[in-house]
Amino acid sequence: MTEEPGRWWVRRPLAGDTLFAVALVVLDALFVLLTPREFWPRQLPSMLVWSVLCAAPVALRRVAPWPAVAAALATLTVPALLGTAPTTQSLTFLVLTYTMAVGRTVSAAVVATVLLWTPVAALNVLAPLETGLDVGPAYLVLNNLLTALLAYAVGRAVRSRRISLRALRERARVAEENQRSLAEQAVADERRRIARELHDVVAHHVSVMGVLATGARRVLRRDLAAADEAITTIEDTSRATLRELRRLLDVLRTDAEPAADLTPQPGLAGIAMLVDQVREAGLPVVLEVADPVPVVEEGVSLTVYRIVQEALTNALKHAGTAVATVRLGVDAGGLVVEVTDTGRGPAPGPERIGHGLVGMRERVALYGGTLRIGPRPGGGFRVYARIPVEPVGTVPA
Repeated sequence: MTEEPGRWWVRRPLAGDTLFAVALVVLDALFVLLTPREFWPRQLPSMLVWSVLCAAPVALRRVAPWPAVAAALATLTVPALLGTAPTTQSLTFLVLTYTMAVGRTVSAAVVATVLLWTPVAALNVLAPLETGLDVGPAYLVLNNLLTALLAYAVGRAVRSRRISLRALRERARVAEENQRSLAEQAVADERRRIARELHDVVAHHVSVMGVLATGARRVLRRDLAAADEAITTIEDTSRATLRELRRLLDVLRTDAEPAADLTPQPGLAGIAMLVDQVREAGLPVVLEVADPVPVVEEGVSLTVYRIVQEALTNALKHAGTAVATVRLGVDAGGLVVEVTDTGRGPAPGPERIGHGLVGMRERVALYGGTLRIGPRPGGGFRVYARIPVEPVGTVPA
């Protein structure tokens, strides 16, 4: 995929700045070649080599700015050796001043500017180069000062603009997120309103079916026609209720939820298979069914299964070398499940309470039950839950 030039420049600063330094050298060479021959340096090849060395700090201006400043200061020895200075030296000082002003704080940028241009001004006063122009040291110092101030000012202006653009982009992003959140909140509020209305409709239909069923039972022996009419109405009402219930579920279902799983939900009958799977995973588990287990609602059955599943999973993760026991039975009209292990249990502290344990509490509270979770007095961990139920039958142990 082809990258945008700006992106490429930002992502590969060393490569981009190296090309920039090469461009400065080429610019210096063109400047020399376009100058009349009588003004060429006496040592032209060595001058081009020094031009490359003077431009080298530009390649480091973003990856190592302070070493680049130090390298640029070191190139000030070139005029003393050659009696002249490559054009790339002045351009390098300008570029580094701009770079420090753009990428650094005010104090760092000022320090870098002073470090770069003070030696230049001192050399112009103490050992000015022969330029062929009738100008004094004061003019050269003033020219360098104005050049440094211009590079610094342009760099600070660009920095301020970049900061402003970043702030505007951040505000735009936050505003977009807030707008999205408001839209989602509006959708959620509307869904809740529709759900409340559908709930009232479903509750009304169920109440009507209850009244009709009572009336049909009372007149069944003496008025079959009336009973048949009431049962027909119950049938039609039940279909309407089912349709409204489907609509209610569609309203409550969010787009982020995964597709519905058509496999049957596990229940009490699946606990034995779950215990076998945990045994195969490496945790010895003993299953004890104290009494004939009552046949309960599917929701209660699923809740008990999830409690056992979560407790055994935690034991498998945290108990270490241990033995787990699952007890299932009935206690004073309530379905009781207890999972214990002889291991070390999870590390203490509230941060260890995960989503699984929170889910246990929510499920048990939904059916008005009680849940106790914690370490056992003799060592290990214990999960105890009791859910009040109205048994409609029994399942053999």
